[in-house]
Amino acid sequence: MQGSHPKRVSPEDLRELYLAVRSYTEKLCEPLEIEDYVPQPVVDVSPPKWNIAHTTWFFEEMILKNFSQDYKVFDESFRFLFNSYYNSVGERTLRDHRGDLSRPTVKRIFEYRKYVDEKMYVFLDSDLAQDVRDLVILGLNHEQQHQELFLTDLKYIFGVNPLFPVYSNDFLPIEVTESEQGDFIEINGGTFDIGFDGGGFCFDNELALHKVFLNDFSICERLVSNREYTEFIEDGGYGDFRLWHSEGWDWVRQNGIEKPLYWHDLNGELVQYTYAGLGKIWPNAPVCHISFYEASAFAEWKGCRLPTEFEWEAASGRFRWGLRWEWTNSAYLPYPGFKKAAGAVGEYNGKFMINQMVLRGGSVVTPPGHSRKTYRNFFHPHLRWQFTGIRLAT
Repeated sequence: MQGSHPKRVSPEDLRELYLAVRSYTEKLCEPLEIEDYVPQPVVDVSPPKWNIAHTTWFFEEMILKNFSQDYKVFDESFRFLFNSYYNSVGERTLRDHRGDLSRPTVKRIFEYRKYVDEKMYVFLDSDLAQDVRDLVILGLNHEQQHQELFLTDLKYIFGVNPLFPVYSNDFLPIEVTESEQGDFIEINGGTFDIGFDGGGFCFDNELALHKVFLNDFSICERLVSNREYTEFIEDGGYGDFRLWHSEGWDWVRQNGIEKPLYWHDLNGELVQYTYAGLGKIWPNAPVCHISFYEASAFAEWKGCRLPTEFEWEAASGRFRWGLRWEWTNSAYLPYPGFKKAAGAVGEYNGKFMINQMVLRGGSVVTPPGHSRKTYRNFFHPHLRWQFTGIRLAT
C-alpha cells in the first residue's frame, strides 16, 4: 500500500486533513448501536469495530512507534488484534475471526482512537521529514479506503439481517441516483498513456506511467440500469449456460444465484435492501452489487463485452464515472516498471496481483477526494458486496 506524493502538503493542511478524515470515520459510526459493531457474517466483511480499530492501528504501528520519541503504546495486544495483512509487522488475527472479538469493547476502541489522535496532533505539530509526512498521507488514504469498507461491510451485515434494519435515511439518495442517458462513444485506436502522472497522491499500483496501444473501440456513456438488468433476469439470463464463464456458471449453480445481491422476491415483487431499509428498485438507477461473472454474462447477453482497464482509462474523460465501481475485463497485474517498496508499506498491493479483476471509477460511497481515473481497485470475480456495476464496450 505504498503511496506516491509528488505534490507537497503543508504542515497546517496536513493537520486539517488528518482531523477531517478521522472525524468522518466517527461520524459514520453515529447511527450505530453497540451490538452493530461486532457481527461478521462472512469472511470478506469486517465488523465496524475492527475497521475503526485497524485504521488507528496504522497510525500507531507505522508512524508513532517509529518516529515519535518516547511514544508509549496504548495496548500491546492491539498490535496483533488489528493487524490486517502485514506479515512484516508480525502475527495477526485471522481474517475470518475478526467478528469473534467481543473484547476489547467498543468503548475501549474509541479510547484507543482518542489516545492515538491526541498523540498524532502533537506529532504533526513537530518538524517532520517529508517522507514521514508522506506516510501520514498514506495512512489517511488508507483510512478513506476503510471508510468505504465500513459502509459496504455494514450494508452486508444489515442486509442479511431478516429485520433489514435502517442505517440512515440520509444515504438513500446516493443509492437511487439515476444513470445518465447516453450512446456508445467511438474511440479511435492509437497509443495512450496509462497510469498516474501528476501532482497529488496515488497508490504504488498506479505507477509507472507507460504506453499502451489500443485498437478502435466503443464504450457506453452510461452504466447499465436496473431496468436493463431486470430484462436480463426475465429473459432467463441466470439459466443460460452459454452466457457464462465456466467458473461463473459453477458459481451460479452452486450458490443458487438468481439476481443481484440485496434484491429480494417479496410476494412476487422484486425489492432491494438499501441503507434506508427494504424498498423498491429504481429502474433508472445503475444496477449494483454485481459480480464480475454476472457483469460478463450480462455483456454477453447484450452482444457486447466489458472494457479493459486501459480502454476505460483512455476513454474516462468522455463519460461520467463515480457512481459504481466498474468491472473491467483486465486481470490485476503490475504495470511495467512496478516496484514494491521495502518494509510493511510496500507489502500490500503487489502480493495481491493474482486471481483478481480490476475495477475502475469509484462509487457513491467512496469518500470525496479519494477517486481518480488511474485508481485501480481489485476484487475476486465472485464478490458483490461493494457498489459494483457494469459499463459496456464493443
